[in-house]
Amino acid sequence: MKGLYSQYTLDDHWVIKETEWAPDLQSLREVQFSQGNGYLGVKGILESIPYDSSSGVFISGLYDKVGSQVDELVNLPNPVNFKFTVEGQKLDEVAMDVVDHKRALNMKKGVLVRKTLFQDRKKRRYEYESLRFISMHDKNVGAMQIALTALDDDCKVDVHTNIDTSVSNAAIISEGRKKHFRVCQLGQHDNAGYLVIETFAKKSTIMFWSGFYYQIDGKKIYAKDNVFQIKIKKGQQITFTKIFYIKHTPYQSSINPIKSNTNKAFRKIFTQNFSDVLKAHVDSWDKIWKRADVIIGGTANLQQNLRFNIYHMIICGPSDKGFSSIGARTLSGEGYRGHIFWDSEIFMLPFYLFVFPDIAKNMLLYRYKRLNQARALARETGYKGAKFPWESASEGTEETPAWARDIDGKITRVHTHEFEHHITADIAYAVYKYFVATGDHAFMNKCGYEIMLETARFWASRVSYNKSRNAYEIRNIIGPDEFHINIDNNYFTNMMAKWNILTACRLYGSLKVKNPKAFKVLSQKINLKSREISEWKNIASKIALESRKGGFIEQFDGYLKLKNVRLTEADENGIPVIPKSWRGRDVALSQLVKQADVLMLLYLLGDVFNLKTKKTNYDYYIARTVHSSSLSASIHAAIAAEIGDMQRAYTLFNLALRADISNIYGNTAEGIHAASLGGTWQTAIFGFAGINIVKEKLIINPNLPNTWNYMQFVLSWQGLALHIKLNHTTVKIRIASSAKKKLDISVFGTHYKLSPKKLHTFNRKVEKQTGKRYYY
Repeated sequence: MKGLYSQYTLDDHWVIKETEWAPDLQSLREVQFSQGNGYLGVKGILESIPYDSSSGVFISGLYDKVGSQVDELVNLPNPVNFKFTVEGQKLDEVAMDVVDHKRALNMKKGVLVRKTLFQDRKKRRYEYESLRFISMHDKNVGAMQIALTALDDDCKVDVHTNIDTSVSNAAIISEGRKKHFRVCQLGQHDNAGYLVIETFAKKSTIMFWSGFYYQIDGKKIYAKDNVFQIKIKKGQQITFTKIFYIKHTPYQSSINPIKSNTNKAFRKIFTQNFSDVLKAHVDSWDKIWKRADVIIGGTANLQQNLRFNIYHMIICGPSDKGFSSIGARTLSGEGYRGHIFWDSEIFMLPFYLFVFPDIAKNMLLYRYKRLNQARALARETGYKGAKFPWESASEGTEETPAWARDIDGKITRVHTHEFEHHITADIAYAVYKYFVATGDHAFMNKCGYEIMLETARFWASRVSYNKSRNAYEIRNIIGPDEFHINIDNNYFTNMMAKWNILTACRLYGSLKVKNPKAFKVLSQKINLKSREISEWKNIASKIALESRKGGFIEQFDGYLKLKNVRLTEADENGIPVIPKSWRGRDVALSQLVKQADVLMLLYLLGDVFNLKTKKTNYDYYIARTVHSSSLSASIHAAIAAEIGDMQRAYTLFNLALRADISNIYGNTAEGIHAASLGGTWQTAIFGFAGINIVKEKLIINPNLPNTWNYMQFVLSWQGLALHIKLNHTTVKIRIASSAKKKLDISVFGTHYKLSPKKLHTFNRKVEKQTGKRYYY
């Protein structure tokens, strides 16, 4: 293993580094260096588990409730646990002196490497190198190697490695630390350890296998126990290899068959050469990056940071037929208890939709499999159709906790689940965008149409008629801007409700013509008749939506009567600073906006509003938005790029890009911000590369920052893989497909039908005298 660290840290564009031991940054690094494969998520803890280390091992979709108000993502026993003691002194960052320390995450290969030089109390030095990964080839497998060298003297080393069951979920507000599992069995079998646990409430069974061997002087020795002593000579290196296997069954089941089946799978990996297991993992990552990478010419640090964001989206993308989706803090921490918000469909899903459509489909299947719970939630609150929960976990019931901290740090009651209903339209929006981008009629027949129609039915029951206004209103609501609670006629919510209803009606009519059999089956299943469709259309035509001169949109009824506050101070990242003396009530009585609300609508329904309307509202709301959410900066950056405010677009893009790599919001230790990851990718692809869907057609109209030389990426569109390279004046497209289907696309404002397996080049015409751009 000599030179292990340097072997994986040669290309800075693919590597995130830690160059010294900084105890105060340990909790942050543990999250930033997280590894995973969409099924398993493991925090980047140090193998020695030093003091204050917080391990995190998560299975996507595995929640439990005992000891907490609501379902929580379960923190599982930790197999990344390998400790050494040298003649009574623990070899770690606290007990010994750290002479030198380096750690790096190689994002291209999905490998975490480390090199540390320790010195004990007798001034003897020990070189420690490690490598580990969560296999992208076999989703149940994790592997690690540690090489230990005694540099100055012979010594006796006690080795201790096991699967640590002492872990628990973090304490939250009024709740203490919680353990969500019981140990059912543990023991040793054929040079390996096993552990069977069961979650308390859900009765899910999780099986662990773990085995290790060590190599000394070229001899491979399988360890018969987890604790033993070994002698190391001066200058001698011993390499320890540990393989672990984790698999869950989402229900209580007989343990013996699970143990037998998983043991066979584990043995197959455990008896392979470590190099072969590593190669299969690296090869899988290579295939993934060929689809997912976004190359930006001329920007070194930005390229590295963008790959960091894409890496974290890759490692949390599930493919489990709708068992799980993506929580607001991915699979890298316990923030928001692992709950799933609108972040999943609006911010994260577009990345998967255009890069890994099967994962996007999985996320929508997650919602469809919980449609009955959404129907029940609508009934419980007095409405029809399906009302999706604001926070969801395993069951699809409402999982929003009753209490949280306000902007002033005080404990306050949470109302989002009572009033923030726009998530229902957000999910419908994601379903429709998936259909447009993939043409997946089978999914729509089985799941999509039903979601679209049941969400439309909810909105038709959610409105109330105001006779004096001759309009249908949506009262008592919270829009995306969560500073203002229990308001009336939030424009975002009203417009998304109208869009949801009209799109559902149009799809219903189209299905009736194109697939009468499926139409009949669906109509009978949800008891939907043409009379109800007519009622929906009437409601949609009269939903309260009023704009002022110049296209200005008032965020909600009475918004302009609130105190018109203009904040003058900003922090080092350009985020406006709310005075510390302010309470939550002070913000609620002002026009300050937490994150994109009206502008979010203009972004999502970009083909409905003209550029003048977008600019008018952008100019007003950007001055009042405080970006106190990780959701905010990326959307504002995308809108800024569209209207030509490139300086602010680039600034906000960089803010979103560095949200977690620079710990902008101070809470990355709770998990990576999913919405910021997805929003950043959208800004790069939709905002700067100019990719968009207008009237169900794909368009490209680049608007790159001046410092970018070019962009290069691959997009999936209706079953075709589009290899795109573009700069300020040229777009090149190659369709990598053997299908005869032509690509219907607009480039620089002109429509084309492109044939597969050909390189198509388009140039933007620029008038030299004025610099104005004209489209062919």
